[in-house]
Amino acid sequence: MSKEGVYDVIVIGGGASGMMAVGTAALRGKKVLLLEKNKKLGEKLSISGGGRCNITNAEYDTRALLKNYGNAEPFLYSSFDQFGVKETFSFFETRGLPLVVQARKRAFPHTENALDVKRIMEAYCTHPNVTIKMNAPVEKVVKKGDVISHVVAKGISYTGTSIVLATGGVSHPETGSTGDGFTWLRNLGHAVENPTPSIVPLAVKDSWVKSLAGVSLSFMKISFLVDGKRAFSKTGKVLFTHFGLSGPLILNSAKAVGDLLHTGEVTATIDMYPDTEFDVLERKVLSTFDINKNKLFKNIIKEIVPEGMPDAVLALLPKAIPETKVHSISKEDRKKLIHLLKEMPIRITGLMGYDRAVVADGGIPLTEIDTKTMRSKKISNLFVTGDLLHINRPSGGFSLQLCWTTGYVAGENA
Repeated sequence: MSKEGVYDVIVIGGGASGMMAVGTAALRGKKVLLLEKNKKLGEKLSISGGGRCNITNAEYDTRALLKNYGNAEPFLYSSFDQFGVKETFSFFETRGLPLVVQARKRAFPHTENALDVKRIMEAYCTHPNVTIKMNAPVEKVVKKGDVISHVVAKGISYTGTSIVLATGGVSHPETGSTGDGFTWLRNLGHAVENPTPSIVPLAVKDSWVKSLAGVSLSFMKISFLVDGKRAFSKTGKVLFTHFGLSGPLILNSAKAVGDLLHTGEVTATIDMYPDTEFDVLERKVLSTFDINKNKLFKNIIKEIVPEGMPDAVLALLPKAIPETKVHSISKEDRKKLIHLLKEMPIRITGLMGYDRAVVADGGIPLTEIDTKTMRSKKISNLFVTGDLLHINRPSGGFSLQLCWTTGYVAGENA
């Protein structure tokens, strides 16, 4: 095995948090080595937010922001005091990439192009103190006593005073996030919570849902039930896909739905008109019927249901109704229609896998990390960032903000 020189800091993983750690350490005068298994840096970053890159969430009140990180909240104040949302805005805008804030305080580059974010992070890593090795998958992380003595990549041994582990979790494995970091952390003596997809679309059984691929309802209420009993409801936007349901509301409900799936049969109902009571909606439908009483029902359904939904509603009604003239529709069938508009049934079969997950939880419990520095409490020269930390959070920019924050703090202290 050949050996290379000694570095002040070795960063394993060239994603969002890894690149932030590299550039930050280099600006402190540290000699830095970045080891990346892929051919390019920032592979997952380049597809984040559907290619638009939801850089952060523009919640400037740190206390309110950290409420979104669940049980991790009390551990994160010191990290976010060092590099929070304001610092993220400043970081990108001073480098020529203004951010725009959209619905739910989600912040994007004004170009809405993730590659522009990646370009800035690559530039941040381009420094005389930095050596970058691509196509360099790490094979071993070797411990001696309570420190990491060296790492091995492609048969070459590298020694670093400090090691930053920034390999990411297991979501989007096609980008290289295959859970290597979890294995190394366990071998180093850390407890590691097993990862599960936590921000992920839902798989459904109903073929009519899949036939709506690409259709979205901008305002609806979805209720989840276990064995027929209502568990919880959410109001917002839903996107139908060829495998089931997606969109921010669905993604942020996935963890709770996953828990329900362990307790019984999970179904859901969609209320297409959550602000309209059943009897009020019925009067509106009757009014539409009166105006169009001599027309076939299939020709006027577009006036009753949201855009994109007529075929799905027709498929769930008795077969004769579409070809029936409106004045001949019975009271019973009319009530079936209203019931469908208010409680359209869906059978949930499970969560989609890591390949479709925006975020998977799992990783080191924060009790084993000094979050003021991101230093391991078990290995004195190890720093851990990003998705390797066991932190639940919703979609909406919170994951990337966690990467920027923990990467910066590790780079400042490694």
